[in-house]
Amino acid sequence: MTSVVTELGQITTWLSGGTPSRANESYWAGDIPWISAFTLKQTRLSDSDQHLTSAAVTAGSKLAPQGAILVLVRGMALHREVRVGIATRPLAFNQDVKALIPGPGVDPEFLVYSLQARVALIRGLVSSAGSGTGVLDTSRLKRLPLWLPSKGEQVQIREMIAGADEQCDALAGLIAKKREIRLGMLQALLTGHVRLPGFDDEWREIVLGDHVSYLRTVPLSREQLDESSPLRCLHYGDIHTRASVRLDAATEAMPRAQAVLAGQAGRLAPGDVVFADASEDPAGVGKSVEITNVPAGGVVPGLHTIAARFDRAVLADGYKAYLQFIPNFRESLLRLAAGTKVLATTRNYISSVRLVVPGVEEQSAIARVLLDADAEIDALERRLESARAIKTGMMQELLTGRTRVPMEVDL
Repeated sequence: MTSVVTELGQITTWLSGGTPSRANESYWAGDIPWISAFTLKQTRLSDSDQHLTSAAVTAGSKLAPQGAILVLVRGMALHREVRVGIATRPLAFNQDVKALIPGPGVDPEFLVYSLQARVALIRGLVSSAGSGTGVLDTSRLKRLPLWLPSKGEQVQIREMIAGADEQCDALAGLIAKKREIRLGMLQALLTGHVRLPGFDDEWREIVLGDHVSYLRTVPLSREQLDESSPLRCLHYGDIHTRASVRLDAATEAMPRAQAVLAGQAGRLAPGDVVFADASEDPAGVGKSVEITNVPAGGVVPGLHTIAARFDRAVLADGYKAYLQFIPNFRESLLRLAAGTKVLATTRNYISSVRLVVPGVEEQSAIARVLLDADAEIDALERRLESARAIKTGMMQELLTGRTRVPMEVDL
């Protein structure tokens, strides 16, 4: 059985993507999936939330062929995870993604698994841009060492890993379906189109600015944070990358900050809502978390955040976590942020929003129903995490040459 140790850049050709003009609406009415950080989340990539025409690809993007490996090289998600996938059909992609075309003798699926097996090494190549956005050093990534056996052994190895991968994909698909059901519940319950039994009081209109105070934030960069100080710090990037709308700051892993750096920043309390005040994507506008618990050492709102403390007599704890899903809330923020390169949210924008809401008892009941739905999804997420750990263990053995696959004939 033959094998070599090589470097990623020696066995791949690299392509850079782009974003066609948003001003030309016809560019965005095609059937070619356009991959961004928002959609590069699975091993096999075949579709996206946005699609381009052929003219758009020529004018401002790039087409990755089937079998290309797509790697996220810029985005806040890189501080948390490495995103790598394989194109199962020709796909367009933006400037935050690189497409790697495998060379002769390299099986594409073997290569994508090899990269996934080295996520710890790849994360070590991530640094922060001035805004806190993660940047993957592509020149160093090209020098990433890879073990490359014969083509036949590559195929056998990736077929073995594919079984574990299929289980992960099945769980991910189930989670996606549960999220769709949850989204339907959110839209129905938060707009009053569906009322819970026992509630028939008329909803009332409020202006958020009449019922909120804001805490002082502290603009600490990633480089100023640490892992050992008692004081925790909530960075806007961590709001964007988390799935849960609630944050138990007392038990969840969070970046830390020295108290002297935090200065006069406000200390968060249970019930506070912390918004990310900037987003590179419309889907991130209004993204927020509600604080459910705080540690003895305290927690402060960090870079690019807005910390809001709403009147509990008007907005119930638990319900506030879902403000971001009320259609009128997001639409109002998107309308105010329109025209800016980075979509911004401000205190004034939040304060100006008018919402029609139920009484606090009905709000609490709605929050309990949605919390149950979230708990079901969280349980599936834990199963998926376990399945991925098993897959990772297989990859670390098979994709490094530590455990070899018996071969009869090389392909």
